[in-house]
Amino acid sequence: PALTDDSFPPSDGSELPLRHWSPPQDLPAHGVVLALHGFNDYSNAFAESGPALAARGLQVYAYDQRGFGEAPHRGLWAGSDVLAGDLATAAALLQKRHPDLPLYLLGESMGGAVVLAALAGPQPPSADGIILVAPAVWARSTMPFHLRAGLWLGARLFPWARFSGQGLGIQASDNIEMLRALGRDPLFIKKTRVGAIYGLVDLMDAALAAAPQIEAETLLLYGEKDQVVPIESTIIFWRDLPPEAAHHQRFALYE
Repeated sequence: PALTDDSFPPSDGSELPLRHWSPPQDLPAHGVVLALHGFNDYSNAFAESGPALAARGLQVYAYDQRGFGEAPHRGLWAGSDVLAGDLATAAALLQKRHPDLPLYLLGESMGGAVVLAALAGPQPPSADGIILVAPAVWARSTMPFHLRAGLWLGARLFPWARFSGQGLGIQASDNIEMLRALGRDPLFIKKTRVGAIYGLVDLMDAALAAAPQIEAETLLLYGEKDQVVPIESTIIFWRDLPPEAAHHQRFALYE
């Protein structure tokens, strides 16, 4: 398979929509960023950051992960192994396209969990570094019992049921205009299947458990007032990273 201008073909023959931002013609590229969006979002998550990074000399690529955006089977959970495999394939294709440039994997929320699960998996993608933006590491081991029990029961009794998350008292961001834009975006998933939430939690379990194996150069970005991924689980993840890699791993905590 090969990348095209607007699609990324995984090894099974399907096609995932792809976005690409290039540096200005007078600015030589000095790196490649492969960006993975968060849960219920899609590659449009990087519509502002993609051009900003490209303006600083980076080739930036982002694709709609399976089950999200305009990718196949929208709203259905593809499985952690499948998402990790897609990442490994995309990374290999980008290294083939840009053999002389370093490759960095950028994962936001669920995308960060996919990066971590892939790096700890049997066929990890090759990359020169990773950027984790509020990675989804809220594993079952850090959840209250009533949440774990409710999810287990719901996944077995009504995995097809959809919920919007309204009434939970969680605000995803203080960027109100961005939240309103997502509300108007028909490709942003507003109601989520219980089965997809269960799959996401499986992925977060794998992401948190991956910490001791993450030896890559790492930049972890986290907002102290994040209401989606609790700071306690983020701190646990950071403390579980291998001590021998501490000299090239950085945690940026924003007030």
